[in-house]
Amino acid sequence: MQTHKNLYSEIYNLSNLLLAWRKARKGKTKKLYVREFEKDTIGNLLLLHGELKNETYLPKPLKTFILRDPKTRKISKSAFRDRIVHHAIVNILEPIFDKSFIYDSCANIKGKGNLFALKRFEKFARKVTNNLTSEGYCLKADIKHYFEEVNHQILIKLLKKKIKDEKTISLIVKILDNKPFSRERERDGTNGRIFYP
Repeated sequence: MQTHKNLYSEIYNLSNLLLAWRKARKGKTKKLYVREFEKDTIGNLLLLHGELKNETYLPKPLKTFILRDPKTRKISKSAFRDRIVHHAIVNILEPIFDKSFIYDSCANIKGKGNLFALKRFEKFARKVTNNLTSEGYCLKADIKHYFEEVNHQILIKLLKKKIKDEKTISLIVKILDNKPFSRERERDGTNGRIFYP
């Protein structure tokens, strides 16, 4: 298995941060938080660059709200500047991991949206049902609270198999450990941090 080192400087590279900012703002240019950031885009990107380079970057506490569309879900939202960092990480790590996904992975994969998924489903439905002349079965499933429940220690172990850059892993851990703001976090001073082996 190919491993990757020295990725961290690619993440905080100004060109990558500029690309990440463009991706983070796409479709959200009228949002107040985007307009606030863009009052000094260059200054804010340079600030992020410096924090990442000096390893002083800390994500802001998540904002939590309830969304009812179509079912009720609790959503935790990152600050816009943190979403830029998320995009910056994905810009560098996606090409490394994309090759290891099965062809039929669709979620958040470039060029593989709903239409791609529907076409693949139709192809398999025709194959299983002998061109729709017999019955077949399909399981539709949703993992409840997946992002809240996924075991971060296992995730980090999987990432470490390919990513041999401790600074990159440390940045991902900071993001994974980020929790919504609460008075309890403020009192105990832990900021909700979890430590990974």
